[in-house]
Amino acid sequence: MIKVYNTLTGTKEEFVPREEGKVAIYVCGITPYDYAHIGNSRPAVFWDCVRRFLKFRGYRVTYIQNFTDVDDKIINRAKETGKDPLRLAEEYSRIYLEDLKRLRVLPADKYPKVSEHIPEIIEMIRALVEKGHAYVVNGDVYYEVAKFKDYGKLSGRNLEEMEAGARVEVNESKKDPMDFALWKAAKPGEIFWDSPWGPGRPGWHIECSAMSLKYLGANFDMHGGGEDLVFPHHENEIAQSEAYLGGGFARYWLHNAFVTVSGERMGKSVGNFSTIREVIDRFTAKVTRFWLIGTHYRNPISFGEAELTAAARGLERLENALFNWEYLLKAEPVSADDLSLDRIQKIIIQTKEDFIAGMEDDFNTPQALAGLYDLVREINRWTQDKDFRLTPAAKDLIKEAHSTLMTLGGEVLGLFGEDQSEAALDEAAIEALISRRNEAKKEKNWALADQIRDELRSKGILIEDTPKGVRWRRG
Repeated sequence: MIKVYNTLTGTKEEFVPREEGKVAIYVCGITPYDYAHIGNSRPAVFWDCVRRFLKFRGYRVTYIQNFTDVDDKIINRAKETGKDPLRLAEEYSRIYLEDLKRLRVLPADKYPKVSEHIPEIIEMIRALVEKGHAYVVNGDVYYEVAKFKDYGKLSGRNLEEMEAGARVEVNESKKDPMDFALWKAAKPGEIFWDSPWGPGRPGWHIECSAMSLKYLGANFDMHGGGEDLVFPHHENEIAQSEAYLGGGFARYWLHNAFVTVSGERMGKSVGNFSTIREVIDRFTAKVTRFWLIGTHYRNPISFGEAELTAAARGLERLENALFNWEYLLKAEPVSADDLSLDRIQKIIIQTKEDFIAGMEDDFNTPQALAGLYDLVREINRWTQDKDFRLTPAAKDLIKEAHSTLMTLGGEVLGLFGEDQSEAALDEAAIEALISRRNEAKKEKNWALADQIRDELRSKGILIEDTPKGVRWRRG
């Protein structure tokens, strides 16, 4: 039974999909006006794990992630650079998707853009005006918050105590400071579309309501995003959508916590950010992904050299286990009576159960990873025992352990396989670097030996020193 923490109720609930066997998910994407920072990758990687796990459990998943390609930040950056705002947004959207591909994030079923859904947005605004939930002032259209009695139910805020949130423009024409823009009248030199209220462009909040309803329909299963979106963005989405529908909008709301630097939220406004590609280029894509899922999504995750280095070591433990098991699987089994292997079989079964239990408990990736480490520890202890014999039955269990780790850690968590971002080395180049490293070790030049090992690792090559020499594999 899958349980999720629903921000709307503030409790962990059993997940019951709208339609049996199917899950519909909408996640708020980025505003593509610059290179995305590493904090922007956290929801993408988390929801990728969610999708993978749901599919692993037999669900058919529809996953939508939008691009806000019409926004003040984009317009301002376009003015600074002299570029067309939509082309600027298209360029940074493409770069962001390249970054996600490097992080092994599976493509969404649809990446809707605001600029491509203006008719749907206008129709939704028109309906809200007709229903009396919105009003027109000099070409602007505002949602009247006081008309929605449940306003504040997502964030838990009291309407009387609220202040205008992020991106809410102060305008004396509004009936109440809390009212928010659904449509903004065109300003000189800005991008605009024609509408019943005159030329203009959508407000920030209405876009996600219109696009999610178009592709997923009312009462869809999961709506996600960073915790900074709870208010005002998601609060406003609920207000306008439920007023428009006359009923439920999204059933479960899941929000990930921030990436922090020295205890402070990472952000471009603060200036303490690193871009996704900078982090990937420095630490590799797979290490970056491992670090991102090593902390529960509802807890802040600290970014820094020490944290990423620890993640590299943690991932290497799992990869080395696969490496060693593959080496055993290539060896010829010995003919001998098999000892009792029931304990090993139970360990493999327990690993699967623990992994599933972790992921079903609000998608607890750290708990799921802990089960994989238990498997590695037990199988390594068994195969490295002085009495271990590689019998046919033992080899079958090693194969099963390998398959289990590849399925759970690879297919579900997306950790294993070659980094698409790294330049491939041919075997001759790999052997040459290993030879240089061996010479450095003979000369006791440990710094150079470590440097070469790190260089190989950055190219997706894992090496292991054994009594019979160095073994290597592509990670």
